Parts: sequence; C-alpha cells; structure tokens
Amino acid sequence: MKYIIVSLLVASFLQIFLWLGSEQKFITPPDAENIIESLSYAPYKKLNKKEMLSDEEVLKDLILLNKFTNSVRLYSVEDSQKVMPIVKKLGMQAHLGIWLSGNKQDNEKEIALAKSLITEYYESLLSVIVGNEVLLREDLSSHELIGHIRDMKRFVYILFNARKEAKENAIKDEIATIKNKIERVEKEKILRDELLRQKEYIVPITTAEVWNIWLLNPVLAGEVDIINIHILPYWEKVKAENFELFFKETYQKLKDVYKNKPLVIGEFGWPSQGYNNKAAIASPQNQATVIRRFLLLAKQEGFSYNLIEAFDQPWKGLDEGSVGQYWGIFDANRQQKFEMHGEVLVEPYWFAQMVAAVIIGAILTFFGLRNQNINFLHALTYGLAAQGISFGIVMSAVYPFVHYMNFGTWIMWGMGSILMIPLTLITLAKANELFKCTIGKRPQRLIPLDLKSERVPFVSIHVPAYKEQPAVLEETLIALSKLNYTNYEVLVIINNTPEEFYKAPIKALCKELGKRFVYLDIECSGFKAGALNKALEFTNPECEILAVIDADYVISPNWLIDLVPIFDDPKVALVQAPQDHRDGNESLVKTAMNAEYAGFFDIGMVERNEENAIVAHGTMLMVRKSAFDEVGAWNTDTIVEDSELGLRLFEAGYIGHYTNRRYGHGLLPDTIEAFKNQRHRWAYGAVQILKKHWHHFKPSSKTLTRAQKHHFITGWFFWLSDALGTLTSILNIIWVPVIIFVGVTIPTIALTVPILTAFLVNVIHSFVLYRTRVGANLYHSLLGAIAAMSLQLIIFKAVYDGFVKDSLPFKRTEKGGNSKKSVSSPVKNEMILASLLLGSFVALIVTNKQGIIEVYVFCATIFIQSIPYVSAIVLRMIEKHSYKKAL
Repeated sequence: MKYIIVSLLVASFLQIFLWLGSEQKFITPPDAENIIESLSYAPYKKLNKKEMLSDEEVLKDLILLNKFTNSVRLYSVEDSQKVMPIVKKLGMQAHLGIWLSGNKQDNEKEIALAKSLITEYYESLLSVIVGNEVLLREDLSSHELIGHIRDMKRFVYILFNARKEAKENAIKDEIATIKNKIERVEKEKILRDELLRQKEYIVPITTAEVWNIWLLNPVLAGEVDIINIHILPYWEKVKAENFELFFKETYQKLKDVYKNKPLVIGEFGWPSQGYNNKAAIASPQNQATVIRRFLLLAKQEGFSYNLIEAFDQPWKGLDEGSVGQYWGIFDANRQQKFEMHGEVLVEPYWFAQMVAAVIIGAILTFFGLRNQNINFLHALTYGLAAQGISFGIVMSAVYPFVHYMNFGTWIMWGMGSILMIPLTLITLAKANELFKCTIGKRPQRLIPLDLKSERVPFVSIHVPAYKEQPAVLEETLIALSKLNYTNYEVLVIINNTPEEFYKAPIKALCKELGKRFVYLDIECSGFKAGALNKALEFTNPECEILAVIDADYVISPNWLIDLVPIFDDPKVALVQAPQDHRDGNESLVKTAMNAEYAGFFDIGMVERNEENAIVAHGTMLMVRKSAFDEVGAWNTDTIVEDSELGLRLFEAGYIGHYTNRRYGHGLLPDTIEAFKNQRHRWAYGAVQILKKHWHHFKPSSKTLTRAQKHHFITGWFFWLSDALGTLTSILNIIWVPVIIFVGVTIPTIALTVPILTAFLVNVIHSFVLYRTRVGANLYHSLLGAIAAMSLQLIIFKAVYDGFVKDSLPFKRTEKGGNSKKSVSSPVKNEMILASLLLGSFVALIVTNKQGIIEVYVFCATIFIQSIPYVSAIVLRMIEKHSYKKAL
C-alpha cells in the first residue's frame, strides 16, 4: 500500500505542477478601448435559425451591446423587422442588410419589404447593404446584382428627395406662421441649416463582398456608394500573428485601385474555437489577441469597420461546420469572452480540470494497483500513466462546456465517451501488465519444478473425440500410455460419431494399450460438455483428480508426476498447463496463429495466476474431483464449459495454479476459417458466462476477490473493445460523407484520441512483452500481431451473438486435416470494411483543402481502424500462398 500512496502522490503532484506551470492559461495582448464602431448581430435562438429571439431578448442584447457600440450590422430584412424598432428606441443605428439568393421570387419579396423598412427607419440607418457575398456564392451574376443595387439607389434617392421636399414645405409652412421679420429670418437660417444637414445624410447603398471579388469586378465598384469589404484572415489561412501585415497589404490594394471611393471593412473577426484552417488556428487566445490588435489598428489608421460578430451563433454549426459558431466577442450565453484591456483568461475551466484530472488519476491508480504484488518503479510508472489517461478523460469531458453541441456532436461525443470507458480500462490493464512484466516484480506463483509428494492420487484422464482423424487421436493415446505416473486411467470418449472410419482404429488401439484405456462410444446431447458428463458414469470411483485433454494433444511423460503434487493443498481445485502446438512450422499462417496463442499463455495467464484468477481451458486441465462434484458437473448451457467451471471453482473459494511450462503440444486450426470459428466460440462463450455470473461481480458480492473480479471484468472488456472497435469503424464510415459533402461536425477528441492511444499502447505492449516474456523476435511478434488483429470482426459478431442469441451450437475447431474447403472467402466482410475505411481515409486526405488538424487526426483514426481488416486480408494471402507452396 505504501508504494501505491507514494506513486499516487508523486504522479498527482506532477500533474498539478504541469497545470500550474502552463503559460497558456492567461495572455496579455495589447490593450484596446471598449468602443467598437459596429458589430454584426443576428436575432436567432442558439441552435435554431428558424426561431427568433423575443423582443425582450433582443432588447437585452442591444442594451448590452450599446455599452460597446452604437451600431449593428443586420443581414436580412427578416432580421431587420425584429431588430430595427429596438435600434430606433435605443437611439442606435444599423447597417440594414438585404439577403439575396438564387431565388428570384424570394429576392423580390426581400427587396419590397426592405423598401418599407427603409422608409420607416431611414434616420436610424447608416447604410443599406444589397446582398451579402452574392457573387462569392455565385447566387447571382454581377449584372443581376447591379440591377438590384440601381433599383435600391433609385428608391433611396426618390425617398430622400421626397423627405427633402416634405422638409422644405414644412419649413416654408413654419416660416409663414412667423409675423416678425427678424424672427422669421433667424428661424429660416436655423431650418435651412437643418435641411443642409439632412442633405448630407443620404443613406449610402452598397453590397458586401470578399476583398478579391471587388478587385475582380471594377464595374460593380462603380455602382455603389461605399465599397464594403470583407477581410477575414482566418479564411485566408493566415497565422494569427501575421494578420496585421496581411490586412494592411489587402486594404492598401483596394485603396490604390479605388482611390475615389470610401472603403468600409464590412466584416473582420477571428473565431475562438473550431478547426484550424492550415496555419490559421481558431482559439480563445488568438481571438482576443487579433481583435484587440485590430481595434488599435483601426484607431491608428482611421478606417471604418464592422466586427463579426456580437454573439456566437451555435445554429451556424449546421451550415458552417464547427468554426462558424464561434466568431462572437460574447458567447451564446451573453458572457463576454475577453476584456479589451488587461490580462485575458483563455482557459476558464483550468482549475476544475486540474482538480478533476488529479482525482480521477488518483482513483485509477488506487483501484488499478490495490491487492497487487508491486514494487515502487512499477507503481510509479502506472501512476504516471493513470494521470496521463485522466488528463485525456478530463479534456474529453470538458468538451461540451466549451463547444456548442448539436445532435451530431452529441452523438459523436456520447459514443466516444462510452467507448472511452472500456478503452480506459483496457489501456490501463495493458499498461499495468507491461510495467509489471518489464520493471515489476517477477512472478511468484508459477508452479515450481521440484514438487514432491508421497501421495499418488488416482487421475482419470478424459479425451473427448468427435469425428477426430484416427491418426491424430492415435498419437495422443500412445503418448498418454507413456506417462511416468502410475495411478491413472484414460477414458477415450468417442461421441456422436457413427462412422466406423473414425471408431474402429481407436477401439483396436485402446484394446492394445491395455486396461488403463477405456473406450467409450456414446450418443449424447450437450456437445462436448454433454459427452464429458456422460463419461463421468464410467469414471473410476477412486478418482481424485479429473484431467481433460483435447484429442490432438501429444503429452509429455512428466505432465502428471510434475503437477499432481500441488493438489496436496486441499484448497487447490484447478491446475492448468498452457496450450502449445507442434505444427507451428508447417506453414507461415500456422506460425502466425501459434505466435498469437503464445502471447496469452506466456503473458496474460502468468499475470492472472499471480492473483489466483486464471482462465480454465479445456485441454491440459486438471480438477480436484471432490471440488468438481461440489460445484456441479460440466454445464451444457454454455459452449465454453471449461472456463465456466473454472469460474465456479473460484466462486466456491478454491485456488487455481498455472505453469507456463509446456507439457503438451496439439494441432493448430487447419484454416483461417477454423481459427475464426474457434475465436467466435471463445468470445461467444465469454458473453454467456458474463450473463450467467454477473451477480458475482457486484461490489457487494463476496464470492470472488477484488483481484479476481478485476481480471475477469478486464478480460471481458477485451472482447467488448474489439466489438466496439468494429462498431465505431462502421459509424465512422457513415460519418465520412457527412464531413466531405455537408462540411459539418468533425469528430471530437473523445472519438479519436482514445482509439489512437489504445492502439499505441497495444503496439508497445505486444512488441515489448512478446520480446521479454514470449521470447519472440520482431518477425514472430509481427506475425502474432497480424493474427490477433485479424480476429476483430469475428469477435464483434461473437459478442453481438452472445447478447442476442442464447444457445448457438458448439462448433468444433477443425484440425489435423478435417477441414472442408470453404466455398466463399473467409475474409469477405473484412475486405469490404478495409476497402471502405481505406477509401474514406484517402477521400478525407484529398478533400482536406484547409489542412484541418482534426480531420488528419480522424484520418489517422480511420487508418488505424482499417488495420485489423487489412490484417485479416494479409493472413488470408499468407494462407493461400502456403497452400500453393504445399501443392
């Protein structure tokens, strides 16, 4: 416990030190004044452009904005109808926008309504903007746009003259009422001066376009009263620190071309969140710095401008992706993002994040290491890993607090967060195993080589065989006849096999080998478990230990004499030796399979053995007969009766032991299809066991130790993570066209970083431990990794089947030449998924014109997700090559 506490404290203090030492929490850009010439404003609900704010909400907004500016820019007549009455009421002014599109009828309605608003609110208008980026969107031609501008200019000119004439007539009427000549002259002068001021106030007509559109359309510039320019360095891929030079050069270009026209910056701004646009990074610090420097520049240079925008507009996420929402100097909750002078806090949740990360890291450290036999170095490295994982968890958890979430982002964030739970457990379990095996204490519970005992208990060895090739089974029986142990029997259980081809040679061999060998020819239900249960009726009553081996296993003579003595401890109910294979060099594909099996038996089982949490396997297994009788016979309601029995023995309080010495060598699956079928059976059976025994894993249950619960739950999560890997692959494939064609919602870090982290840890875990524990070279480690990854899709199917199908039949693993040639490719579905994922990867790379980092991260995620399916294809190619070579 002291190592856990020390590692927990050291790792926690390191995390705190890194948080406190970060210079990114506060920035100090140049001070600017709070006065802003104009701000873009849109009166919409947060996530719904179709729903406008109420009059009371608009009033609150404009009262707030009036502290910073006296004018707002509006983009449509619909907006103006809602906002202009309040603008007039507060004595503010507005740039009235007319939204033009490619729809002629909509444009006519927009213009007609605009004319009535201009008439009503003429004195509150700074300009009328006929269309916003119409030419950039190619909604109208320049000729069509100019037509609308001329129409509006005519209207405003007529309106102005009518107002002027009305004013002049009012002056005349007012003067005519004055009798005194001197008073009349003085009053006339005052009123004439007022009329002259009105003449200066003819509302200018313009349109708004990106700066380069103005350079490409000099005829358009000649038609407007003001050249309204959009200069947005972010969309020009300009670094935030270089915006000033870019702005000055761009502004000067237009000034040089249009010397006699007033220029107004209709839009300038910088987003506080969202994806990068090549070198342009959307961030709170960049927004605060750029805006404050721009305000200083505007004051120095004296140009007119409008900032985009007043408030963040979350509804833009549906049209402009995950950056269009964040251009406001206020967030959507009307909180100012940064002050215009002094220090700026750009990470508002940093303290809460730090505290949460430290606490989560400490919890993961404590529960990950408790009840384990550790040294200080193992504990410290695990504690650091846990703190690193906790940082990622917190960064993902805070995402909804700093981003606007629509349906798509909630789905992705939620899916990623759910996926993060098993991935966190698995990643930490792998890291723990890695540290334990490399820098931790060496295993203490492996069965020693020199066990001695004066007792020689009777062992009944059961060999179930269903349509097993006679030559293979004969090898197994001959090896069993040569055991050095003296007190045993062998029950050869030929079950549900009517063909004499399989039975006759074995029956003859059993007779030849003597009375130790009992030949059974039985019919039963319940598959292998049913056959083993039936054999119990024929087991010698003196039996103290049941042993089970597969029909293809050639056993070492010392198997029993070395391992039986450990049963002298009455609490020992289970002894397991590893599986190994004698045909691993027969072909390259079998070499790959053999390498994959070795990893579990030399790494996972050794570490589980340290916590008395081994998995019982149906071969090389010995069980105390009295304990077996106590917990019940082999269960036929699961297709992994061996593992289920082992769990029942642990629940009953018994002890299991494991040795990683090889006492027997069997045969590998004949084909990839057989390899996959075997893994389907194991994974499907694991889910069956989980459904049956889940109540033993509740915190309140005392039947299993915490360490046993940890190992079994983690083991199940390994299956689940493979299944979730396939599920997220499919969902990501579906999401790719949305990113490419709709241009919205790039996947969040919750959906990408955990997958990348888990993959990296898996690679390190596999290659380091295969080298240190299995003794494999890089070549064999790579083959083992390919074989392991190739099984992801079949595991997904098995887990799915386990939760929706209750009783799938037992499928034997075809070995020793029993396999029938498959009609279809065993990796057909993997080929489809690999093609879709790699195609999505290429499509995203090619279409990522802005160089968005999040898209590249998503690309990396998709590429990594394709590796298991590519591995299956590679394994199939190896198999076909091996087959051709054998011919």
